[in-house]
Amino acid sequence: MTCASCVLRVEKALASVPGVKAASVNLATSRARLTLNDTANAKIESAAKEAVRRAGYEAHCVKQDGSEQPKIDENRAQEAAKLQRSLIAALLLTAPVFILEMGAHLVPGMHHWIATSIGTQRSWLLQAALSTAVLAGPGRVFFAKGIPALWRRAPEMNSLVALGAGSAWIYSMVATFAPAWLPPDTRNVYFEAASVIVTLILFGRMLEARAKGRTGAAISQLLKLQPREARLLRDGQAVDVAIETVLPGDILIIRPGERVPVDGVITEGEAYVDESMISGEPIPVTKRRGDPVVGGTLNTTTGFTVKATHTGGDTALARIVRMVQDAQGAKLPIQALVDRVTAVFVPVVLAISALTFAVWLWLGPTPSLAYALVNAVAVMIIACPCAMGLATPTSIMVGTGRAAELGVLFRQGDSLQRLRGIQTIAFDKTGTLTLGKPVLTDLLVLDDAYDRSSLLSWAAAMQMQSEHPIARAILDAAMQDGLALAAAREFVSVNGAGVSAIVQGRAVLCGNLRLMQSRNIAITHEDSRVGAWADEGKTPLYLAVDGRLAAIMAVSDPIKPSAVSAIRVLHQLGLQTVMITGDNARTARTVASQLGIDDVRAGVLPEGKVEALQGLRANGKSLAFVGDGINDAPALAAADVGIAIGTGTDVAIESASVVLMSDDLHGVANAIGISRATMRNIRENLFWAFAYNAALVPLAAGAFYPPFGLLLSPMFAAGAMAFSSVFVVLNALRIKRYQPEAAAG
Repeated sequence: MTCASCVLRVEKALASVPGVKAASVNLATSRARLTLNDTANAKIESAAKEAVRRAGYEAHCVKQDGSEQPKIDENRAQEAAKLQRSLIAALLLTAPVFILEMGAHLVPGMHHWIATSIGTQRSWLLQAALSTAVLAGPGRVFFAKGIPALWRRAPEMNSLVALGAGSAWIYSMVATFAPAWLPPDTRNVYFEAASVIVTLILFGRMLEARAKGRTGAAISQLLKLQPREARLLRDGQAVDVAIETVLPGDILIIRPGERVPVDGVITEGEAYVDESMISGEPIPVTKRRGDPVVGGTLNTTTGFTVKATHTGGDTALARIVRMVQDAQGAKLPIQALVDRVTAVFVPVVLAISALTFAVWLWLGPTPSLAYALVNAVAVMIIACPCAMGLATPTSIMVGTGRAAELGVLFRQGDSLQRLRGIQTIAFDKTGTLTLGKPVLTDLLVLDDAYDRSSLLSWAAAMQMQSEHPIARAILDAAMQDGLALAAAREFVSVNGAGVSAIVQGRAVLCGNLRLMQSRNIAITHEDSRVGAWADEGKTPLYLAVDGRLAAIMAVSDPIKPSAVSAIRVLHQLGLQTVMITGDNARTARTVASQLGIDDVRAGVLPEGKVEALQGLRANGKSLAFVGDGINDAPALAAADVGIAIGTGTDVAIESASVVLMSDDLHGVANAIGISRATMRNIRENLFWAFAYNAALVPLAAGAFYPPFGLLLSPMFAAGAMAFSSVFVVLNALRIKRYQPEAAAG
């Protein structure tokens, strides 16, 4: 495909295939994505390929694991090399034509020298031979694709070039070999226009192909992280095997300086592993027995063994590649405007070109036929819609690739556009703003009938069946004290409030104030102590035994080191920040004050987070929600943009449209920053593409000739058209230089 018209034609062909619900085609990636309906059958692939073939193109299916990216890169390199060879041939053939014709106009006395030494007719014959070689050789591709497209009544860029260069060549051939067919004052040749048009557009395509090869660099770099072989421990012997043959459960040997081939868990050894591909942090992380490791990360010190847990397309690296590919292949809502314009663009250009020819032939100065031809050709060449077709997808490719380098994955392409308009960022607290690793800091016994050890062991016995981070804190405290834990029966988890169970024949209840009030447990004293804990940012908990309050506890969850500066950066970006938490208002306000967060919604149950978001949205502001847990999934899905911490649960990640590969909250600001930079870049590209045509089509048509005497040569039109496409791609590549915002002060 070469332009936006090609995209629309392929989309239309694919959408007409029975079983295809929708089709989306991307010019920059040369990929199509089909959404199938329930009636789709096994023959859909062959039917889709045939539809593309009938539209004038070829297609094949690609795997989603990125394994074909090296082949794609190689094909792009070969395409660029082929275009370079064609360009060199075109230059060698075009240079004499240009010198013979334009030299006579630009160099004083050269016209007379050509007439006396070579002869005008011989000069024309030589130009005819050379320009024919240009069009039949390097320029053949324009006619091979453009003429059939015209025949199918679906003209595109190649059609415009073929018509423009072909018209100039045919007119010149008539002037050379059948001059009697033309009025005496119109017997001129334009071989140089036909040749230079082809040469300049080939030059533009070569530069474009080279630049487009750089837009997909992010996926190529990711794929290079995975080794092609793994050292497998089999029957006590180390054997090198292809990475594709590794299965879950296999034991792998990772030597110093090697990359981990697949996701797994360390079974023996200890080492420092560079996880910068996931976290963006250059400092290696200590990994011990039982710790998970991710495929593609680098062992920087001693060797260790790994039990494979995820292989092939299930590894974290493979999922990252899929997310980047999905985002790069997406169509943003802004693309709808381009599609509407492009749908009628080429036919309108052809109509304007025909009108230009007619008006100049009727009203133009002598020789009107020559003026009519030159200006009609200039209109066809200047208005090729290449830049329009590349404006959005190239920016998306580079933007999402740069985002991946910064640890930000856009699971849904349109979130790249939606994130730019976000005005409010709402955060879950536990595990998002905090480390999610609470510790029990205080336990105050209120009933003399019990001692600290008994109460802590009963509370821990219940929490063994809970997955909440606070449960882990109570269990860790009991383990540190060496307490034996009895079995808990009739365990019940009250969502967002606490737990209850029967432990050693006693009814034990542990949770927040709301849980105690719902069970009519009297809270008569210690309000001052609870308040003091809340002022310190600790979460107070109550422990009741057999219907009476027995103790109060405090749990502290440290704030993430990155949280304060990340919130500051978001404020610099002009965003409002909100914290949504199940904590009591006093604790929540303390944590929010430490972080510098603007607004707090406290005492919110997990199922109430969606309602809290709707309340924040009531003022008309678009908002994003940042979370990491299973209970965050509904809120992540309900927000305008859901941002999941990559270290969180799979459920949360699947519910989000943006995923941060590490738990560093600066990733939120990076996601917003790259979104704004990409959308700004797209607007620049679209402005250039549309403004370029709006300004130069009238110039090419000769609208400025009567008042200013300005005309646009078809050669300059070809150069400007080639430059417009190259400009769009090079402008998109500027996003690769995007640097994250730094916190001020």
